[in-house]
Amino acid sequence: MTAARPHVQSVAKFVRVSPRKARLVADHIRGRSVPEARTILAFMTRAAAREIEKVLRSAIANAESNPNLHWNGDDLAVAAVFVDEGPTIKRFRARARGRVNPIFKRTCHITIRVDKLEGVEATPKAPKAEVAPKTKKTDSKPKAKKASKKREAVAS
Repeated sequence: MTAARPHVQSVAKFVRVSPRKARLVADHIRGRSVPEARTILAFMTRAAAREIEKVLRSAIANAESNPNLHWNGDDLAVAAVFVDEGPTIKRFRARARGRVNPIFKRTCHITIRVDKLEGVEATPKAPKAEVAPKTKKTDSKPKAKKASKKREAVAS
């Protein structure tokens, strides 16, 4: 029997977003690296993206602070994302002629599981090397203009 790979997860319960709408966002980040998933969520305009980004940040913090793993947040990948239905809050809206229509305020439970990227070893980040600024070349020659066919015909 093979040993299960270690993973870290984070769960947000009773989030006031429809599960169907949250699943549309969750499908975009499933299987991606953490930096890529954070970029996708940062530029997504859906309301569920903000909630899923919070859960992803929590999962990264859980992975970094776990004393048994010592994982770096940039070396992680989103192993699994699933959105389950939570309880539905039921309200009623008054309509014409004494009638009512139901309003369903749906909630969901968002779970994100992060895992170590394949082929990445646990190495501490090296300090960035200083890069010399680029210098402009001053000896460049100006480009000659091409003569058009009309000018050649008029000149001759």
